[in-house]
This record gives sequence, C-alpha cells and structure tokens, in this order.
Amino acid sequence: MKRIFVILFALIALVSLNSQEFTIVNGAEPASLDPHYVEGVPEHRIYMALFEGLTVPDPKTNRALPGMAEKWTFNKTMDVVTFSLRKNAVWSDGTPITADDFVKSWLRKLDPKNAFQYADLVANIVKGGNEYMSGKAGPEAVKIRAVDKYTFEVTLVGPTPHFPDMVTHYAFAVVPMHAIAKYGQDWVKPANWVSNGPFVLSEWKPQEKIVVVPNKKYYDAKNVNLKKITFIANDDVKVGLDLYKTGAADWIDTVPAEAKDELKLRKDFFEAPEYGTYYYIINVTRKPLDDARVRKALGMAFDRALLTSQVAKTGVPAASFVPPSSGYTPAKGVTLNVEEAKKLLAAAGYPGGKGFPAFSILYNTSSNHKRIAEFIQAQWKTNLGIDVTLVNQEWSTYLDTRSSSHNFDIARAGWIADYLDPSTFSDMWVTGGTQNDGLYSNKKYDDAIALARLQTGATRLKTLMEAEKILIDQDYAIMPLYFYTTQNMINTAKWDGWYPNPLNVHPWKFIKAKK
Repeated sequence: MKRIFVILFALIALVSLNSQEFTIVNGAEPASLDPHYVEGVPEHRIYMALFEGLTVPDPKTNRALPGMAEKWTFNKTMDVVTFSLRKNAVWSDGTPITADDFVKSWLRKLDPKNAFQYADLVANIVKGGNEYMSGKAGPEAVKIRAVDKYTFEVTLVGPTPHFPDMVTHYAFAVVPMHAIAKYGQDWVKPANWVSNGPFVLSEWKPQEKIVVVPNKKYYDAKNVNLKKITFIANDDVKVGLDLYKTGAADWIDTVPAEAKDELKLRKDFFEAPEYGTYYYIINVTRKPLDDARVRKALGMAFDRALLTSQVAKTGVPAASFVPPSSGYTPAKGVTLNVEEAKKLLAAAGYPGGKGFPAFSILYNTSSNHKRIAEFIQAQWKTNLGIDVTLVNQEWSTYLDTRSSSHNFDIARAGWIADYLDPSTFSDMWVTGGTQNDGLYSNKKYDDAIALARLQTGATRLKTLMEAEKILIDQDYAIMPLYFYTTQNMINTAKWDGWYPNPLNVHPWKFIKAKK
C-alpha cells in the first residue's frame, strides 16, 4: 500500500509540470479546518494558506508583519493596542472584513459553551477574557471593541509589547461568522468555503490530501505566486521521504531517524535550532505518578544524550521545559542519575521497582515517536526494574485521549513556541489551562504566572524563571526530553521565500519558484 501511495503521487508530480505548484507532506490528517478548533502543526500550516490574522509572521524572523491590520499602535503603558484594518480586505465571497468580525470571532473563541483548545491563549492576555471563558461574566466583560468599521482596539491584562507577535497565531483568527451562521459546522466544506487568506480551499479528500488555490479576492493577490498547494495527509516519515526523493513532494519537515546520517550530507537538508521542546506529559492525578519523587525518578532514569545522538538523532538534551533564550535562564531540572533515581523510587515505596503499578506511554503514530518510547521503555526496565507498555494512536484519537478525556498515564508531546517569548511555554501549565493535559495545579505557580503578566523587562523574566523552578525543580510535573532542531528537506535552489527560522513557520504568500 505504501508503495502504491508513493507511485500515485509521483505520477501526479510528473503530470503537473507547473513550476508554481507546490506539494508538502503535512503529517496527520487535520483534526479540522476551522481555526478555532485546531491545535497542531499540520493544521497550522493549512491555516496560514487559508486565513490571515491581524499580523503574519516574517518568513525569516517570525516577528510580526502587517496582515489584516496595516498598522498598530500602543498606548504609553503598553496595555492597549489599536489595530488599523485594511479597507480593501474582503472575504473570499466578497464580504468586507471589519473590526466587528474580529470582535465576534474572538468572542466565539472564548465562548465557554465551545470549550475550544487554545482559548486560554486569548483569555490569559485579553482583559476580561478569563472571566468570560470561565463563565464568571458575559461577553461584555471582554475588553475588545470596534472603535469604528476599520479600527479594532484590544485592552490587555498588562503591558505586552510582544502582542503583535502573538496574534500571528490561529488562536486569534478571524473567521467568517456570516458563513458559520449560514452553514453551521458544514461551512468548512469546499462548496461552502469562505476565508480571507492568500488561498481558498479547492479540494479535501480525508486521509489523502487537501488542495488550495489562490484567493482572487485577497487584498495582496498580485504578490501571491503559487498556483496550487497540495497538503498530503501522511504521518509515515519513511513514505514522506520516498515522496520527496521521487519529486512527488517539495517539502518534508521530518525524516526517519535511521536516515539522518545520510541526509545531513545533502544540500537540501536543513537542520537548525528551533524554539520548542519534545517532552512527556505526566498525568499527575494518577497513582503513583501523583508523587513527585516517582516523577523525578523516571526523569533521572534515561540518558538524554544517548537518546538525541543515537535514537532520535535530532535535538539537544533538555532538562528544562523552556529553552534558553536572551535574558532567560531555564530551571535546572534533572538529568541522568540512576542511583538517585533508585533512592527516590525506594522512598516512594517501590524499592527495585517492586510493586510498581502497570502504566503506559501514549504516543501518536510515527516511527520516530515509537523509537523514542521504546528506548525509554528499555531504560526504565534496566535502570529501575519497572515495566511500561506503549500505546499508539492516530493523531485525532490521540489528541482526544490526551486533551479531552485525559485517559493516559504518560503521553508524548511537543511544543513549538506560538511566539518568541518564554511565556508561550509557561502559560500552558496554569490550573485549568487548555494545554495542561496532565492536570497539574499549583497555586504558587498560578500566582507567579499572573504576576508576570503585569510586569515588564527583566523583572518579568525573573518571575517566569521562578515559576519554572516550581514546575520543574520542585514538582517535576512534566518530563522534558530534548529541545527541537528542525529537519527540513526542501530544494532552496528551486524555491524562494523559504528560510530556516526559530519557529519553523513558513507563510505561503512568500514562497515561489525561482525563475
């Protein structure tokens, strides 16, 4: 079946000789095309083709560039930002895009009845957002307003100079409320599709591909060069590499670990630091994982250097969750220390691993994730004398198990920063957060994060660092494995507008074939 899949797309590639047609192996089938429902990298890439927020990420730096907002201004205290919208921006059906669209869209995202993932990214930064999302107040509490048809004002919980970078994220998406009102959940079908990005949805064959074509109504349509983008739904990294090698795909962002040594010698292989962390979520409500001693013992009982160099063949060993950055010193965390791990496990009541209950590691389908889980399984058996089973689920089921039902012991996860600031990591673990899948809760941590939102500069960073010490050094609520490095394959001698960058985010409007 895999061979047939590769041959099929190779034939498609040979038939399609248009140099401005681009194909990406995009990982798993997207959970949704509605920006307010999504939470993963595959969905994010599709979002950037179909939608545009107030700002868009710079293709080289990932910092904010004008999007639907042609400019923005802050007040003196940096807690109120006013966006001036483009007067020539319309939806793909010709309906004007106004400030009221942003008001209604953000309120939809925050509506407690919807319980959208990532709603807390908006709620935690927009004044009144948490009150509405938690049901303590109505939508009128949210401090966003349409000053006039093309002026959108946002009042923030505290000074947030990086807010324009934040709103490149799909959590802050504007969605076609008029189409949603007309079609309900079916608005995402190609026949009913309405969006505001550089492309529109042309075809969606579930578990196979999504095709987008230029949006003729896009305000900057003259500068969009690609004529078609095909997003192949495939999470088998070996098949992805075969598709790339045969010319059936122009970009893959993951390679089989066992092929890494060969591929890194090629000019079309790009490995670079990425502002993100590969980690294991620990369900801290489940015994014996509710004991910090057990969690730390598990974190000390495998070799991260061996994991990154020989198993994953990527990344930098990580003891903290937040990667190092300018002005930010991460928590110390734990590293390989088998003897100390044994002592902690014995103190928790499991000497030599005796009597340790059955538990499992959940991961989404990928040969790379499987290799990592198998390595840790073997290390825990050898070093601690405990057994762990492995559970593999396809993407959407895995997300439901991890994020909705929380029916897991330990789950594989990865976090690529939503924007270039440490708070994109620390905000995740507040009590009740939509990304807090391990159900961690510590009032001191919550208070520190709340305080940091009112601070600026070095004082703010110091508070965030203290918060991470609670999360990692004290409670060890999550288990960092390594900091990401990107593993992209793309021929930059053929394609322009694609650059290695800190978030591995590449807006489609800038990509084009070189002449």
